[in-house]
Amino acid sequence: MSRASLDKQPHEVAAMFDGVAAKYDLTNDVLSLGQARLWRKAVARAVDARAGERVLDLAAGTGTSSLPFQAAGAYVVPCDFSLGMLREGKRRHPRLPLTAGDATRLPFADGVFDAVTISFGLRNIQDTQGALREMLRVTRPGGRVVICEFSHPTWEPFRTVYSEYLMRALPPIATSVSSNPDAYVYLAESIRAWPDQPRLAARLRSAGWERPAWRNLTGGVVALHRAYKP
Repeated sequence: MSRASLDKQPHEVAAMFDGVAAKYDLTNDVLSLGQARLWRKAVARAVDARAGERVLDLAAGTGTSSLPFQAAGAYVVPCDFSLGMLREGKRRHPRLPLTAGDATRLPFADGVFDAVTISFGLRNIQDTQGALREMLRVTRPGGRVVICEFSHPTWEPFRTVYSEYLMRALPPIATSVSSNPDAYVYLAESIRAWPDQPRLAARLRSAGWERPAWRNLTGGVVALHRAYKP
């Protein structure tokens, strides 16, 4: 399976990410023009993990996104449904408790995490609302969710340029650095089809989260959403 389709069948998405695991982090740095590292830092600040807290990092891939939480002294559980990503992560970060799991059926008890976060993974889940409800279930009352996801640039001229980059420039660049460039065609299409900032905030509220808010990064290319469990 070289790429997934936009109906996001779980086995197709998992197989696609299995195929790009080895070069995934490098490819993201190149395609984002170095912004991916800045976005990870913004996520770490938004989660604001404290020593002794429990943090669930969903769609963690190779575990790179989990390292700031571990460095802050939190107990972080990186979780992903791509076994290829998890194997690569275990090779790089053998001390991380990498866990296989489906975001719509999480293998954790109710209310065990102080914070749940997911970066660039929510749009790849077939049942978005089911995943948001599962995140709510495993979060303690008063706990928080932080979602970092591609979104819609706020300035119209830039939005047009960005859309052209996604569909025309991204695939050729991916060909030069990725082990599976076809996967990045799917990623570009999934970004364009993803709801904008207000609609994702509405989905959070509908799933039971309170006080949803967002902050735009890189002019709205990415949005950082945060909400709380009642």
